[in-house]
Amino acid sequence: MQDLRLAVRALRATPVVTAVAVLSLALSIGANTAIFSMVDSLVLRWLPVNDPARLVLVTEGVMTRPRAWSYPVWEQISQRTEIFDRTAAWSFTRFNLSSAGETQFVDGLWASGSFFETMGVPALLGRTFSNADDRRGGADGPVAVISYRFWQRYFGGAVNAVGRSMPLDGVLFTIVGVMPPDFFGAEVGRTFDVAVPVTNEPVLRGRDSFLDSSGTTFLTVMARLRPDQSHDAATAELRRAQPQIRDATLREIGRFGSKESIDRYLMTPFTLLPAATGASDLRIRYERPLLIIMAVAALVLLIACLNIANVSLARATARHHELSLRLALGASRWRLVRQLFTESLVLSGTGAALGLVLAAWSSRALVRQISTPADAVFLDLHVDGRVLAFTFGITALTTLFFGTAPAFRASGVAPMDALKEQGRTSRSQTRGATTDWLVVVQVALSLVLVVAAGLFVRTFLSLAERPLGFEPGQVLVVSIDVSRAIADPAGRATLYEHAREAVRALPNVAEAALSLTTPVGNGQFTPRIEVAAATSDIQGPIWGNLISPGWFDTYRTPLVAGRDLSDRDRKGAPRVAVVNEAFARKLVGGGNPIGKAFTLYPRTARALGPIEIVGVAADAVYASLRQPAPPTFYGPLAQFDYLAELGIRSINLSVRAKTDSPSMLTRSVATAMAAVNPNLALTFRPLAQQVTMSLTQERVIALLAALFGALALLLAGLGLYGVTSYAVNRRRAEIGIRMALGAAPASVVRLVLSRVAVLVGSGVIVGTGVSLWLSPLVGTLLYGLEPHDALTLGAAAGILVAVGVAASWFPARRATRIDPAELLRET
Repeated sequence: MQDLRLAVRALRATPVVTAVAVLSLALSIGANTAIFSMVDSLVLRWLPVNDPARLVLVTEGVMTRPRAWSYPVWEQISQRTEIFDRTAAWSFTRFNLSSAGETQFVDGLWASGSFFETMGVPALLGRTFSNADDRRGGADGPVAVISYRFWQRYFGGAVNAVGRSMPLDGVLFTIVGVMPPDFFGAEVGRTFDVAVPVTNEPVLRGRDSFLDSSGTTFLTVMARLRPDQSHDAATAELRRAQPQIRDATLREIGRFGSKESIDRYLMTPFTLLPAATGASDLRIRYERPLLIIMAVAALVLLIACLNIANVSLARATARHHELSLRLALGASRWRLVRQLFTESLVLSGTGAALGLVLAAWSSRALVRQISTPADAVFLDLHVDGRVLAFTFGITALTTLFFGTAPAFRASGVAPMDALKEQGRTSRSQTRGATTDWLVVVQVALSLVLVVAAGLFVRTFLSLAERPLGFEPGQVLVVSIDVSRAIADPAGRATLYEHAREAVRALPNVAEAALSLTTPVGNGQFTPRIEVAAATSDIQGPIWGNLISPGWFDTYRTPLVAGRDLSDRDRKGAPRVAVVNEAFARKLVGGGNPIGKAFTLYPRTARALGPIEIVGVAADAVYASLRQPAPPTFYGPLAQFDYLAELGIRSINLSVRAKTDSPSMLTRSVATAMAAVNPNLALTFRPLAQQVTMSLTQERVIALLAALFGALALLLAGLGLYGVTSYAVNRRRAEIGIRMALGAAPASVVRLVLSRVAVLVGSGVIVGTGVSLWLSPLVGTLLYGLEPHDALTLGAAAGILVAVGVAASWFPARRATRIDPAELLRET
């Protein structure tokens, strides 16, 4: 306690230095803890369920992620109760609480009746699903289980919520249970508000139900191993049952697939993946970027430690007289080491405490950054033992790093050193050499971080400024769900067209068009095709879109040859399509494709063709801004009757505003569609927002890298300022003699800056080598530039040189104000 009191008193004696050190540690420890808490929640933490180590996910082949299965496949697996202890299946969806008009979505979960039992999680109130609920329609009618969070938000935590009814997609469901607050489901990164038995799906979808479709894959399948069952034994048992499972679910695959796809379906073996940490698409997207950012945060912490080590060495040197006097009065060298080490511990402990507060706030801010209106992200970020252990560990390492060397260096004083001028000089020279190499390492690490920040920021800017092939600024995308508006799928095309015409008639609408998918949306259409007399083999997917007339005008995508689709291209007319330039280059050798024909789903029961190419459109982004424009065809929506057969119950209406912001059209569009059919469910999103959302990952990585790069520059600047100030103070006598002998102020400035130039130059050379060595690690995250980009390296080096000059300029100017006469009087 005496050491602690003395440490606090010593740190309070230099409040500015102490505040800078604590702030540096708080920022760096907080950043490391925040990123680790994300990694812990997303990658390391086990599901909050009973005995998660026995959970496995069903996939196939060499896949390292769970795949989606059809309901018939799930049904076959669940009926073989001898293979596993229990099995469960689920699929995320969104339910609409609104009765009509603009949608009010909640996060939904299609779940098998065994889902909660397999997880081993009982209800907080009421009950979970039973075997009776797993029958189609359910014994007690449509039922639902709600999450704790939704219970608090929607029902205010009322105990009588169980037994009450709630509308989902226009159907009343009875709430039978409320789940505990810590249960979010089996998929990390997502949570649910309302869970509904998957066998209730026909109640909502009617004739569009997925339950009898072997070709519609939407369920993730999880199993719980028996207590005496190994992973390999369970895999072997599942594979023994595979021929029967595949044969029983082949009907739709055989009707719509080619011989190659049927053989692949029959022969690809089932595989089991460990699932203690659950399934997670978010993990697949962000695991590698988070690990890279965590390494960046660790480098920032290292730079902060180097800075504080410099400060500690300077303070220890300044206290040389005090320490030698304490030795003369009987203090042991171990007591001095302990005292100085306690001061370091107080610094790092205070920084860690503030860092934990900062980490709690910043980790939640980071989750908000990666969430989008269409894809809300949920991560359990409570501080558990692992996060506390990590924070304690890096605090201990930080203390050891910047506290050990100064403590033992200062303890080396002799009782009479304070009276010896030579003792001070030699120790000062030693300290200067130590400081120099610490600064070189600081500059090198700072360069690595600035280079990384430059690469990620330039990647984001390259994607944000990439030509899209369309103009998103004034386009509003309206998703129209007709499941409650019309029962007969065959009548939907007419309803879609009526809705389009009603919107086109609005005074502020320039054009409106229907489409199956929209650019950089979640949907995609990649049918197999066969081109007559193609000049090259078809490699990779061919992308498609089904559109109404006016689509190219709505998106401002120019036609470069041929004609647009028109109202003449309807059912019964010859099948036609417009293709993009990439399609022409890939499949007809860049020549004129107009007049050529292709077939969709060749050599299958649903083959469609021949489809004549009547126009060529300019290339445009389809699913991702990272990918070049893929070969794409645009077919008339009116000519594809099988959309009704596939149960597609929603369509996109893209509306271009004449002058107003597209968001200003929401009310008038909703009113016009309500006049067509009041039961249409509508979701509105500006196309520009949709494009921006597609860059969420790149934006977050660029933002974090830029923040850490700026923090590294700040720390490097502080370090260079401190080193230069110390050097000037140490050489005051030399500088005064030079000025007394006639040295000009400019020569004094050059003298000071030359030393800084050597340190910064050495650091830049070392940092460049390290950056080139590490650059391949980030190659897959970049776009439009190479990892060893010379411009980025040069710019980073220039920025560090500028920071070095700025940091050392003020001490250099102060050196020119030294008065030789006053200095001689002091000596």
